[in-house]
Amino acid sequence: MTRLFKKHYHPAGTAPGTLREVSLEQAGLLGPATFRLARREAGRWGAMQEISVAEIPEAAAEGPLCWLHVQGLPVAEELELLGERVGLHPLAQEDILNGGQRPKVERFDDGLVVILGIPEFDEEGDLHLYQLSLFMGANIVVSVMGETLDPFVVFRRRLKESGGRALGEPDDLLYGMLDAAVDHAFPVLDSVGERIEELELEILNQPDSSTLERLHGLKRELIMLRRYLWPTREVINQLLRDHNDLFTPDTRLWMRDVYDHTVQVIDLVESYRDMTASLLDVYLSSMSHRLNESMRKLTIVATVFMPLTFIVGVYGMNFAHPTSPFAMPELGWYWGYPVVWGVMIAVAVGMVVWFKRKRWF
Repeated sequence: MTRLFKKHYHPAGTAPGTLREVSLEQAGLLGPATFRLARREAGRWGAMQEISVAEIPEAAAEGPLCWLHVQGLPVAEELELLGERVGLHPLAQEDILNGGQRPKVERFDDGLVVILGIPEFDEEGDLHLYQLSLFMGANIVVSVMGETLDPFVVFRRRLKESGGRALGEPDDLLYGMLDAAVDHAFPVLDSVGERIEELELEILNQPDSSTLERLHGLKRELIMLRRYLWPTREVINQLLRDHNDLFTPDTRLWMRDVYDHTVQVIDLVESYRDMTASLLDVYLSSMSHRLNESMRKLTIVATVFMPLTFIVGVYGMNFAHPTSPFAMPELGWYWGYPVVWGVMIAVAVGMVVWFKRKRWF
């Protein structure tokens, strides 16, 4: 079963803003974090180049706009240095390392921090929920993806092909990343819709025990998708409502389109949850109907054999006394045996014909 609940907590009593150490298991699975930087110069975005932690530019009011993308989970020392260079608050650093955060937006003196959840199916069809952390400063936007998923493959290609004629300000760049993160949910929901259709056909035709297991897994995944995607709408709404001074009027117009996408995503999730709940009712009704059909057929068979059992039980007593008036005369008849068989066959055929006329089977 897919493990959806993944969150790392500090021990009770730990001071806020304390950065935990990355475990050896996580370091082995994710590998070292990579830092890639792209600069916008002469009205165009340059190619992303891998840099070291020491080469991270310091945030300043002047200078070219930079996009720093961190792929993988940085260790505490790397994240502290990153925070010093770009002005990332210690509480935001803590949220990045802990992972599993609820989507939210927080504003600090030096910038804006946005945390989102990105769903993705792996090659085996298991759902994974990844955390994307975004930071917008005066002239830099930082994106941190602590897992192996890279949600900006198409986004970087768009910047490269168009030369970055758009997204020339920090708020524009942040909008583009939010749009790419929100749109990442649509392929996942398309896959969920296909699975619902397959389960619906299976339930109506030939359900079995594995159908209920997969239906339960799908319902569980939809609950987790709602847990991560529902707050995303509030995040975009909060950016437009409470932090609109950080966005130009043109960017706010495009941000409303991102908000519309979040509404569509939530509508799909809610619709799929309702369909899954309906499928569970259909499955239970189908299994109950199959059980009733089996019981009805067995009841008809038992009913047909009841008079036959009575007849052979009576003749199985073998009361054949030559002088008793209560002896069974049929035991001495020459055609007694075939007559009894004929009576039993006639009774069985008559009952079957009568059941068919009553449409009992």
